[in-house]
Amino acid sequence: MATPDVLPLRSDIPFAMGSREDVLANWNSALVTNNVNIRYNAEVKSITGSRGAFELTLISGEVIAAETVVLAIGLQGNLNTLQIPGAQASTHLQYQLDDPNEYEHETIVVIGAGDAAIENALGLCTHNTVYIANRGDEFSRAKEANEAAILAEIGRGRILPIYNSNSKECSQGTITFETPDGDIKINCHRVIARLGASPPRKFIESCGVVFPSESRTALPEVSKSYESNVDGLYIIGALGGYPLIKQAINQGYEVIEYIKGNALEPADEPLIKTRLKAVHGYTTDSFLSEVRERLPIFHDLNPLMLRETIVESAITAPRSGQIVFKKGDYTNSVFTIFQGSVRIQLSETDPSKSVILEAGAFFGEMGLIAGRPRSATILSNADNTILIETPRRTMLKLRASVQSLRRVMDQEAIVRQIQAYIATSLSKEAVQELAASATLETFKKGQVLFNEGDVGDSIHLIRKGSVLISKRIAGRDIVLSYIAAGNYVGEMALMSGLPRTATVTAAVDCETIRIDGIAFQKLMAEHPVLQAEVKEKYGQRIVDTQRMLERPEAGSIIEFLMGQGIGEATDILLIHEALCIGCNNCETACAETHGGISRLDREAGPTFAQVHVPTSCRHCEHPHCMADCPPDAIKRDREGEVFITNDCIGCGNCERNCPYGVIQMAADPPAKPGLLTWLLFGAGSGPGEDKSQRGKAPKDARKKATKCDMCKDISGGAACVRACPTGAAIRVKPRAFIDFVMDHRGDFDR
Repeated sequence: MATPDVLPLRSDIPFAMGSREDVLANWNSALVTNNVNIRYNAEVKSITGSRGAFELTLISGEVIAAETVVLAIGLQGNLNTLQIPGAQASTHLQYQLDDPNEYEHETIVVIGAGDAAIENALGLCTHNTVYIANRGDEFSRAKEANEAAILAEIGRGRILPIYNSNSKECSQGTITFETPDGDIKINCHRVIARLGASPPRKFIESCGVVFPSESRTALPEVSKSYESNVDGLYIIGALGGYPLIKQAINQGYEVIEYIKGNALEPADEPLIKTRLKAVHGYTTDSFLSEVRERLPIFHDLNPLMLRETIVESAITAPRSGQIVFKKGDYTNSVFTIFQGSVRIQLSETDPSKSVILEAGAFFGEMGLIAGRPRSATILSNADNTILIETPRRTMLKLRASVQSLRRVMDQEAIVRQIQAYIATSLSKEAVQELAASATLETFKKGQVLFNEGDVGDSIHLIRKGSVLISKRIAGRDIVLSYIAAGNYVGEMALMSGLPRTATVTAAVDCETIRIDGIAFQKLMAEHPVLQAEVKEKYGQRIVDTQRMLERPEAGSIIEFLMGQGIGEATDILLIHEALCIGCNNCETACAETHGGISRLDREAGPTFAQVHVPTSCRHCEHPHCMADCPPDAIKRDREGEVFITNDCIGCGNCERNCPYGVIQMAADPPAKPGLLTWLLFGAGSGPGEDKSQRGKAPKDARKKATKCDMCKDISGGAACVRACPTGAAIRVKPRAFIDFVMDHRGDFDR
């Protein structure tokens, strides 16, 4: 709670990172020193009046007169609760933790992924068995220090995570979660659900304070000086949008100065001014006001939350023609256009095929939502363009806490994705009605989107993940194709008017945009160009299906490779067994390129129909290894390579979390004699990894995680592929996967 580190502490009351006892002792001492007049057990029932004439009525009936009022009540008096069967009757379910030392030798389930849940789990794990249930697969809403701490304890095995989980049912002594791998029922002594809190809206509105929307999580509007719409009534802290103690202490200091008539800048003012260096003609206040006015995505952000967002963002002014990002980049920040415009280049060869986004729009959300590389190159389209680049972590936090922002982003993203992946020839206005009929749907791995024989009433645009298309032939399901995010399925039934000709199943956890069939047919009827494009795709699907039906064994290889992770891969190493001569040049080249440790094991891994998948990194879209790295040592390069930096502390989390066994913990090997010494005198083990040294490292040797980085800093590409004398080793990206299968289908006969 002592973050942000860059924010200075203004108050004379001390506050620094430390134990709860030390912090409270310092505060109690400061209260005495400053003679603060506190009325304990004085619950306020109502507040009436305005500046100079407020009346606070207490539950006891006593009335207190005040000239001004500062609401610093936070949100914790209005906690969110579990709304699942059995929750109301379960006595082992609680929503707060007063003292973790009260509990020993218990099994405790903490629900939540924010700071409160993490701090509860950390406090309890010393003397208890602790689970933490997270609806997602990372702790993006928490402060970085808390995130690092929880991941470190997970790595040590002292806290057991349940990722991608939703609470389903609660009975006395148990809690059941729904997960991608099925339901999990945990026997436990207690469940602590830290689900956040909502403003005590009824009470606040009774004071005359207005909320900007009807959203349950909406916060009151306040001015730069923290004053609400009620003259003389001020709001600070979590109720004003700043839940961190350091920020609230600063606000407490500032609001009293404002009430006393003293002018001063907010503590974050210098930080915002630094961000505005690229912007001319705006003060901080005018710029923030214009951001809310011009950018719908930020319209409902409380002014204090908006200030924090700008502090964490970058503001740039790219000249016309300057590239913002390139197609294929793996950057994942989100951009909003404050001024000017940008051009989305839909074709790398035909500049005329482009879409212009004007001020107020946002772009880059697919990197955030789907984890896919950038789908197009985007350039500044005007010399006066000003962009706000918000990092992934900040945007995820906003999406999780501001429902209106998430809704605006999803609605706009639906329009954008329909336009980009289905109706490329149509304007944004033309697809608005179609987008209005669309809904977002999620499917777990193995769940069916629709079955062969179903009525074709919709199409699915795959927004995240990938799917398998299969057909039942001779009593068994034959896989016909693999379709990745950015493509759509289901158009064949709409075009033919016949039932579904195939079954579509989620290859990994998926999110799709479901588009109503009638609305889609209406749009095609209105726009012959779109109808022609869909017919062309429909015809190609028929050809591809026929090709696969001619050699159903190719479907088996698709299923096999899906099981080996290509469904979530961005790049996978395959070895054609018919061409491989076992020279081991691939491993040798890998070791020589990476300090004497090979990042692949040629012989390990499964083989099917002469296609071998060696133990080597898949560079997943959503890397399992990256989610639990305490020092944040695992990064993704702009080209997509997932690599490990020198910040690795050797905790082994990534090795445990990788489902494909491609990460190993290894100490630096001893120095080997030079090549000439080996050639002339036979000293040393020669080129490649000296596997005789495995397991012989000194006990105090520092081990680090090692994995394939696709030789990202070496010209010419992956050393393993370049070193293969027969062309047996290839690296395949998902978009080229089907072509690989079809080009080699004659080799798959057993």
